[in-house]
Amino acid sequence: MEITEQCVVALTWTLTDTLGEELDILDEPVEFLVGGDDLLKKIEQVLQGHEPGASVKLQIEPEEGFGDYNENLIFLEPRPLFPNELEEGMTFEGSALPAGCSADAPRDALYTVTEIYPEHVVLDGNHPLAGIAIRLHLKVHAVREATEEEIGSGTAGTGFFRVQPLAPGNQQLH
Repeated sequence: MEITEQCVVALTWTLTDTLGEELDILDEPVEFLVGGDDLLKKIEQVLQGHEPGASVKLQIEPEEGFGDYNENLIFLEPRPLFPNELEEGMTFEGSALPAGCSADAPRDALYTVTEIYPEHVVLDGNHPLAGIAIRLHLKVHAVREATEEEIGSGTAGTGFFRVQPLAPGNQQLH
């Protein structure tokens, strides 16, 4: 079966920056809905017409991927507002930031704790890959028709580079 809109593809990949440094490796096939919210549009376009066994390479510029780095999405917040077990790398939904955090912080962003100091915490609302051109080497392992449920929800259950928010005290990053 060829990849078209509204199908599910099982992919593996190697993700690097433009200098060849590996950023992510997905070595077990994961299913993504083409024509939904799982993949970047550029990836969906490049995959069109390919079949299982295909190997595809592409470069994604920041404006096609995760946007440019925005300094206005960096916030210094008082350390006492956050739980004691706070660690760098933890994430918070903007809508779930502790009371007392900056009113200027967009509530629809996902914030990563990038630094912790005795008096303040640095929150970054940029995607970890914002401002970076990335190279993907994709391998198509399987293609199938999407179910009505997948089409209706816009996902096969997996998002592309989605960072899942953590509840305070939860040590898992995804």
